[in-house]
Amino acid sequence: MNHDPNAPRFRVRPATGWINDPNGPFRWRDRYHLFYQHNPDAPVHTNVHWGHASSADLASWEHHPIALTPTPGGPDEAGCWSGCVVDDDGVPTAVYTGVDRHHTGLGTICLARAVVPDDETLTDWKPLPTPVVTGPPADLDAVMFRDPFVFTRGGRRWALVGAGHADGTPSVLLYDCDDLLDWRFAAVLLDGNDPVASEVFGDEAVGWECPQMFATAGGEWVLVLSLWDGDPCAAGYLTGRLQPHGEDGLRFVARTGGRLDHGRDLYAPAVLQEPDRTLMWGWSWESRGQSEVDRAGWAGILTAPRVVDTHPDGTLRVVPAPELQLLRAAEPFVTAPARVPLPASYDLTVTAHGFTTVRLLRSASGAELTVRLDPDEGTVTLDRGGWPRTRPDGAAPIVVRAPGGQVRILVDGSLLELFVDDRATLTERVYRRPDDVSELVVTGPGEVTGWELAPPTLD
Repeated sequence: MNHDPNAPRFRVRPATGWINDPNGPFRWRDRYHLFYQHNPDAPVHTNVHWGHASSADLASWEHHPIALTPTPGGPDEAGCWSGCVVDDDGVPTAVYTGVDRHHTGLGTICLARAVVPDDETLTDWKPLPTPVVTGPPADLDAVMFRDPFVFTRGGRRWALVGAGHADGTPSVLLYDCDDLLDWRFAAVLLDGNDPVASEVFGDEAVGWECPQMFATAGGEWVLVLSLWDGDPCAAGYLTGRLQPHGEDGLRFVARTGGRLDHGRDLYAPAVLQEPDRTLMWGWSWESRGQSEVDRAGWAGILTAPRVVDTHPDGTLRVVPAPELQLLRAAEPFVTAPARVPLPASYDLTVTAHGFTTVRLLRSASGAELTVRLDPDEGTVTLDRGGWPRTRPDGAAPIVVRAPGGQVRILVDGSLLELFVDDRATLTERVYRRPDDVSELVVTGPGEVTGWELAPPTLD
């Protein structure tokens, strides 16, 4: 695991095999639990289980045995797909998508209970033999149905399910599941014909996967969606109000929205709402060829935890979880603009007082991986054109608005996470070649401080 220079060391991933969507971030007995889609046998998307890791501090993670395994002949025989984990009267309960050999896009909603709920590590789970929902309502003409997410509003438990319909319209379905064993379809909470959703997302998706929802400090709600167009596409959000509707339903009234991440290598974010904040993780896929993935023996990584909220105008506010500072080495390796070697994993903060260029990599041919800050124009540009991606959306420069002129750059192996002020994030995978030079060069009136990442020391 540590011999691959592109393998992240500090983010959640199994040593080998495949990982995709984060599932069921959950706080239990003072530990954070994070589950994820996982094929333990090969770095390809098939034979999906639920992997499991936990942490006391969001910085150091302990891997546990696989939590959910497909049941031969059962409703999840072809895969335990995405879902969430909830506290059901003192029993941690996984609510997930089961797919059989003939699912053709339509999953069932399955439950699994922690066998020893008082166990801090939650390592033993027992699936219920029968789904609580066998599929979408027949009159909706759904061709995609998966990814339950359970939340609470007004003391009552509800669930969202991602869907897509035969006419190409994406939607989020709402279920009343106050009793987790008794689900009632309540309504189509929102679909692609909504004027705000249509303006924000256009016709980018034919299905909305992994719907997530959280309440903001200001009392609004944020609906997080993963845009599916036959393949994973991008992640977006809508901010608005969650209102009672009719005698026993809810409706979401969107106000604004946008791209959740402006990079090209993040999908399927999952949230954990705590009393004083909301945490989010995403899946960062591989953007190199399958032959390279096969040689490496692993695929996929979960991002660093992020704290999410909204600004008064409804746009998303995203910052790294403060616990990530526990990973900083005792002393910074750079405290002023300089030319210094870069470690494989680091945490870098740059503040620009004028046009400033930050170079992170240089290739043998002279190409440079740079972050350019222009506070006068209010932009930050990531230019990684010398490190092409195999995915169809390419590697062109990405420009985002940045009125404050500050970025924080988290790099862990091939995972690059760029936080622009608290207004935008960019997640990209950049694979270093043997002859690349990892070197920090800052030009322009900028301030920079950087720390190598190191395992936290124990008190």
